[in-house]
Amino acid sequence: MERLIGDLTTLREFRTSDLEDYLAIVSDDRVTSWLSFDSRSRAEAAEALTAIVERAAQEDRPDYTLAVTRRDDDRVVGFARLGPSGVRAAHLGYAIHADHWGRGYATDASRVMLRLAFGTLGKHRVSAAIGPENEASIQVVKRLGFSYEGRIRHHVFTNGDWRDSLLYSLLESEYADR
Repeated sequence: MERLIGDLTTLREFRTSDLEDYLAIVSDDRVTSWLSFDSRSRAEAAEALTAIVERAAQEDRPDYTLAVTRRDDDRVVGFARLGPSGVRAAHLGYAIHADHWGRGYATDASRVMLRLAFGTLGKHRVSAAIGPENEASIQVVKRLGFSYEGRIRHHVFTNGDWRDSLLYSLLESEYADR
């Protein structure tokens, strides 16, 4: 897949050589406390990254997990993912290294992923499930026009406990209006 260019970020396929940058994100409790998985060890990160690269190479690719880089630098500062979630539907997820929070990278990368979802992939609906205390992520989806749908109780088991998620969605027709 070709690189996807946003205003602030470039999204590209992951490479196994991205391990150090990927590990810096997925091993950081500041980041993973908001995600659906606990911080990963080097071995777990390497295994996950290999799986991402392998899935990307499949002809009928099940998901799109892309590396987020700044426009002026090819180093990975985060990742964005569109995963399957039903008929012509995808689930959006994203994470940015904590040292790069507050710079608009999550919003920009998510905007690029929506262009992929509703354009190239022909999705009808994109959803995002966010921890109730994750105000920054809630603001990202609100800026992008997502609507709040409700609370999913005990949706994710992470960091030794169950966590609720707030569900947001954006429909193809709403995206087309933007």
